[in-house]
Amino acid sequence: QVQLVESGGGLVQPGGSLRVSCAASGSIFSVVRMGWYRQAPGKEREMVAVITSEGNTDYADSVKGRVTISRDDAKNTVYLQMNNLKPEDTAVYYCNIFIRTSSIRFATYWGQGTQVTVSS
Repeated sequence: QVQLVESGGGLVQPGGSLRVSCAASGSIFSVVRMGWYRQAPGKEREMVAVITSEGNTDYADSVKGRVTISRDDAKNTVYLQMNNLKPEDTAVYYCNIFIRTSSIRFATYWGQGTQVTVSS
C-alpha cells in the first residue's frame, strides 16, 4: 500500500501565493508520474499540473504562468507552488501518484485532498 499525505492548503487573498505538498510513502518500486488535480463545487475534477520521472511537466491552460510543479525524488514528495491566485482557483486539491509497484505492475493513488480557498 501507498500513503499520500497532503499539506499546505488554506485561505489566501486574491493575488496571494500558496504552496501545497504531497509526500508519498509505502510500497513504491519507482515513481512514474506525480501530479495535482482539483475539484471545485459542482465541477468535475481537472488536472492542474503533472511531472514525470524525467522531469517533464504539463500544466492546465488556466494556471500556466502562475503555477509551478516540482518534486523531491529523495523524499517522494511533489510540490505545487501557486502564485497570483484567483477566486476561480478555489477548490479541493488532490495529489495523484502513478507508480510501479514491481517491475511489471503499476498502480495509481490519490491523496485525501486539501482545501484551497481564494477570497478577500
